[in-house]
Amino acid sequence: MRAILFGAGGQLGVDLARECAERKISVLALDRSQLDITNAAAVRQLLESYRPEVVFNAAAYNKVDLAEQEFETALQINAAAVRDLAESCESVGATLLHYSTDLVFAGDKKTPYVESDTPKPLSFYGVSKVLGDVYASTSCSSYYVLRVSGVFGSAGRYSNHGNFPEFVLRRCAEGSPLQIVDDRFTNPTFGTALAKRSLDVLERQIPVGLYHLAGRETVSWYDFACRIAAAADCRAEITPISRSQYETPAPRPVNSALSCAKIEAAGIDPMPHLDDCIQQYMAQRKRERPRSP
Repeated sequence: MRAILFGAGGQLGVDLARECAERKISVLALDRSQLDITNAAAVRQLLESYRPEVVFNAAAYNKVDLAEQEFETALQINAAAVRDLAESCESVGATLLHYSTDLVFAGDKKTPYVESDTPKPLSFYGVSKVLGDVYASTSCSSYYVLRVSGVFGSAGRYSNHGNFPEFVLRRCAEGSPLQIVDDRFTNPTFGTALAKRSLDVLERQIPVGLYHLAGRETVSWYDFACRIAAAADCRAEITPISRSQYETPAPRPVNSALSCAKIEAAGIDPMPHLDDCIQQYMAQRKRERPRSP
């Protein structure tokens, strides 16, 4: 399998590149400094010369709050660039595997969202991702759109954006108390497990389409923080607060849990339990050598 990976410098991109290497998949992994996905001409030229069988799009504008001010930039990266990439994939006969988000939903549903539920994003970021989903599915006949939520990978400790576990672990190391909302719910998704199942999607040749591929358990952000602290043997004080006490520029859904029943029925293994994922995450942090600032 010949593949191109866009967004190789991000949390998911790092895990995807690592999993491709373990499976002996030839992948051209590119971060933004090597090729900006919004450069449609350069993307098309690359695909026409490299002729990949698969294109992974892990590139995204994911600054949820800042997107309220930078909506045009979010649209350019999360929507227009996806349209152009999908069209290029179609022209060279490549399969597009594109990642989306749980934040396309309003969060007013009491049970986990399924693929047939109508997106009703609350934020400009969510709007841009919905448009990307539509472009990916209508501009390329061989596509997978995988909706994920709360991705955490070990590369997050080095990124400017970071991730939730690193935020909790940093505060633990400082001995600082934390206040975390306990009335918003999601499915934290471990990057390594997500990467493995993403490649399973391709290798097992499940039907093309839209799927949810998120963490196995629905938890509150407070519960997630407590599990991280427990795994790190952290004794920092963590206090639950309501979402009304923690307002953000971009509104978040109360419940953005995703059901993975469809993709499991198609033959993809269920995600590991959250506590196991946290333990694996902590083990990865210990094994990996810190990067230079």
